[in-house]
Amino acid sequence: MDADGLTFAVATTAEERTAKRLGLRTVRVGVGVANGVPAGPVVSFGLAGALADLRVGEVLDATRVVDESGATLWEGPGLGVRGARAGVVLGSDALIHDAAERRRLRESSGADAVDMESGVLARAGRLAGVVRAVSDDAASAIEGVDTTVHPDGRTNVAGLLRWVATRRGDAIRSMRDAVSALRSLERTVAA
Repeated sequence: MDADGLTFAVATTAEERTAKRLGLRTVRVGVGVANGVPAGPVVSFGLAGALADLRVGEVLDATRVVDESGATLWEGPGLGVRGARAGVVLGSDALIHDAAERRRLRESSGADAVDMESGVLARAGRLAGVVRAVSDDAASAIEGVDTTVHPDGRTNVAGLLRWVATRRGDAIRSMRDAVSALRSLERTVAA
């Protein structure tokens, strides 16, 4: 992958740390690009939720970003990340919590995975590619995870503690899977 001239747009501080460890020029755009769209060509980089039968940690090098109806927002050849698979990413305006909604979105859009930043970056005309690791499979229950991050991408410690206290099993599994996915993303991009 040739990263020259590209800025890697991430939503959260955890994704930001991963990109910086890789030596990538990075900007934290926040959840749903709450911090604004950066200038120049950007790569949507970080975690995604599976809509198709994908394993946690599987890395996608997207060739298309679509909306909920399957309409193309961006299309390209991918960035050539070795070890990543080509895929279609759904740019969503909301975090997708449950398996039934994931199935519905897979059927309506044809997308393999979903995130909240790629669609915004595509609509802004700045998207040069998407590299995302699957942090939760299509059957995962991640209700409440959105309360763990501030819109600007910083960790909401109080929200994180409440989430763990109220959804202990799901929260611990989700955090473990997110860490595993970020490690996989780092290994794949560094290769």
